[in-house]
Amino acid sequence: MTNVVDLIMQDHREVERLFEELRSDPDKRPTLLPTLTTLLVAHSRAEEAEVYPAARDEAGAAEDVEHSQKEHLAAEQVLERLAAADPLSTEFDSTLQELVAAVTHHVEEEEKTVLPGMRQNLDEKRLADLGEAFLASRREHLGEQPGEKTKEEMLQQADMAGIDGASGMSKDELKKALEKNAEM
Repeated sequence: MTNVVDLIMQDHREVERLFEELRSDPDKRPTLLPTLTTLLVAHSRAEEAEVYPAARDEAGAAEDVEHSQKEHLAAEQVLERLAAADPLSTEFDSTLQELVAAVTHHVEEEEKTVLPGMRQNLDEKRLADLGEAFLASRREHLGEQPGEKTKEEMLQQADMAGIDGASGMSKDELKKALEKNAEM
């Protein structure tokens, strides 16, 4: 069994490593970018599906979860722009820096608030069960790209971000509401 907090932190360290490689070796960008995109999207979706509801409802981190969800939404918008940019362009460099700043900020906050709250308020069995659920969800979302979400996933994101009236919105309305609600 694996503790969900440890798994999330392992992903954070891997993303930081990929950021460093993308910044230091532009020739590797065409092969590293899909790896980064796949990891970030799968990680975010798994947190949203399995971890954030538990952090909000069981660990007393509702405000932190809402903020984290908004940061996920913003990071995904930047990730979409990065994936569309020429890996050797100055646009790629500036968009990568924007993504690094957004994700680094998110990771620091999550590791300072949400994750310690989970360690403190959930027992080892619950953390292990969440770890298994996180891994299964992350596996399920591997290969998804930024901007590719089902209406159900968008409704879950809207719930975690505290967006009212989402259940009555169309998929396009949900997308716009989520984009508007993103925090950078």
